[in-house]
Amino acid sequence: MLPLSVLDLCPITQGSDAAQSFRHSLALAQHAEQLNFHRYWVAEHHGMPGIASAATAVVIGHIAGGTQTIRVGAGGIMLPNHSPLVIAEQFGTLASLYPGRIDLGLGRAPGSDQATARALRRHLTSDAEEFPRDVQELADFFSVAPRQAVRAVPGTGLEVPLWILGSSTFGAQVAAMFGLPFAFASHFAPAQMMEALGIYRANFRPSPRLAKPHVMLAMNVFAADTTEAARYLATSTQQAFINLRSGRPSQLQPPIDGYAERLAPAEKAMLAQVLSCTAIGTGTEVREAMQAFVNRTQADELLVSSMLYDQDARLRSYALVASQI
Repeated sequence: MLPLSVLDLCPITQGSDAAQSFRHSLALAQHAEQLNFHRYWVAEHHGMPGIASAATAVVIGHIAGGTQTIRVGAGGIMLPNHSPLVIAEQFGTLASLYPGRIDLGLGRAPGSDQATARALRRHLTSDAEEFPRDVQELADFFSVAPRQAVRAVPGTGLEVPLWILGSSTFGAQVAAMFGLPFAFASHFAPAQMMEALGIYRANFRPSPRLAKPHVMLAMNVFAADTTEAARYLATSTQQAFINLRSGRPSQLQPPIDGYAERLAPAEKAMLAQVLSCTAIGTGTEVREAMQAFVNRTQADELLVSSMLYDQDARLRSYALVASQI
């Protein structure tokens, strides 16, 4: 099996709060480190009652400070929300505190609704060139010989691996143009995955950062000791997607027996589409599903998301995944 990593949205479960979410995330990161997972990534989202990772760089510092060897990073930072200089300073700080362990994935989406994006005090633009310009500016801030008069301190001259994230073909084009590794959000937006991978690989330009294309794909994995238990646990994530698409995002709900069977046909179809890159079952069953996914996509790494309501079940899910490596 390829290198496996963890994607954590720092879920806030029903009746809980962000403080508990962060305690659970640190415990999961320590668990993942012991299980030899390669990376631990958290994602920037805003205004979501069930996601606590809005201040992504702060959460990364919390996770990195409580672990020793696992790489910790952003999957990702939504660059339109931020000045490239601020991100360079934040991740320069993290790379100075935890050298050789920090990753920086960059996304184009706001990670929020339009009202929240405006409140973040960055201008909203539909200019397709804005994101590549920001990526270039950010990369320059990390350069040993920056082009700008302004310097990122800390930041200048530090090794912070950059990734381009995507849920469409646009991110693939940007990653190929800059010669950067590409991470695709196949765990919730798989529709353009194969097209995006084809574009990225066909148009990749080798760079000082990367000699050949490198793809990491995200996949939902819900593992338990029995298939029935895994299907039951997965209903928390299914509820989260239904609630979000219905315009009523919520804290992560407890699992429900027979949840999918109660849904309307349109809701079932939506879940089948957005969660098509998902493995549910025992350790052996998810291993087979993950291997089939790798065979189909030729991914170089997998980023595993197990967003489960119960912390012990979440730890167990990742343990079962690791036992199949």
